[in-house]
Amino acid sequence: MDILVNLQAFLATADAAGFSAAARKLNVSTSVVAKRVTQLEARIGTPLFHRSTRQLRLTEAGQRYVHRARGVVTDATDLLSRMGEKGHDLVDHLRIKAPTSLTVARLADAFSAFQTQNPRLKLEIVLIDRPVDPVTEGFDIAIGAFPHSFGGVVDEPLCPLKRLLCASPSYLKKHGTPKHPRDLVEHRCLSFMPTGPEWVFDGPRGRISIQVSPLLSSNEGHVLARSAIAGNGIALMSHYLVADALRDGTLKPVLRDFPIPELWVKAAIPERRRNAAAVQALLTLLKTSLAPSL
Repeated sequence: MDILVNLQAFLATADAAGFSAAARKLNVSTSVVAKRVTQLEARIGTPLFHRSTRQLRLTEAGQRYVHRARGVVTDATDLLSRMGEKGHDLVDHLRIKAPTSLTVARLADAFSAFQTQNPRLKLEIVLIDRPVDPVTEGFDIAIGAFPHSFGGVVDEPLCPLKRLLCASPSYLKKHGTPKHPRDLVEHRCLSFMPTGPEWVFDGPRGRISIQVSPLLSSNEGHVLARSAIAGNGIALMSHYLVADALRDGTLKPVLRDFPIPELWVKAAIPERRRNAAAVQALLTLLKTSLAPSL
C-alpha cells in the first residue's frame, strides 16, 4: 500500500503544484506528502519535481509518468472499492470534466443528487471549456459537446444540444432585424468563446458560415444571456440558457429560417473505466437528468 499512497501523494502534488495544497487535499501534513514523494523518487531512481523556494514543477520524468500513475491509482482504487463494497453501495473516486455553463445551469444539481444517493463516493469536478482527452488528462468522465474523438476512449451520447440566435426587442427595434446570416457582419454580436466567432447556419441551399466580430466574448453562457437581455447585441446561445427569457418575451429568436446545426452533449470515458459501477450509475443519472434535450 505504500506505493499506492506515494503515487496518490505524487498526483495530488502535481495537480496542486505544491506540497501544502496537496496536503490539504489529502488531509495530511505537508511533511507527510513531501516524504511520500521523496520515497517514490527514491524507489524509481529519478526526481519527479524541480524544487525551488518559489515553485514546484514537474521534471521531464514527472511529466512522462503523471498520466500513467493516474491510471494505476484509478485502477487500484476501483479494485479495492469493489472488494470492499457492502450491499449496493458505490465506493469510488470519480474525476469529472464538465463545461462551465452547463454545470452551473443543470449538472450541479445532478452531481449533488448523485452524491446524496451514493454518500461513499468521492467526486472531483473540474470545469473546463475545451476538448479534453480523458486518458491523457486523467479524467474518468469528460462531458462536453465538441465533436472531437480520442483513442482508447468511448463516447456515450447524453442528449442533443439545441442552439439559436436571439436578441432583446429593444435591440431589434434600435438596430433592425437581420434577414440573412450575412447581415450579422453589420450587427453587434455576442459570442461564446469555446465555439468561436465563426457562426454556422443551415440554409435552404446548404451550410452557411459567417465570421462575426464580437462585441462581447465569454466562456460563460449566463454572461452572454444577461448581455443579450440588456439589449447589447445578438447572441448565439444554447436554448436551455435562454428558455425562460424566450417564454417571457425578454429575448426574441432571430433568423428562424436559418437554424443553427444541433450539437450532442456526450460523455467521453476511458475504455478501462467504461464498466466501473460508479461511472455507469452516473451516466444513467445524467441521461435521465438531461433527457430529452437541452
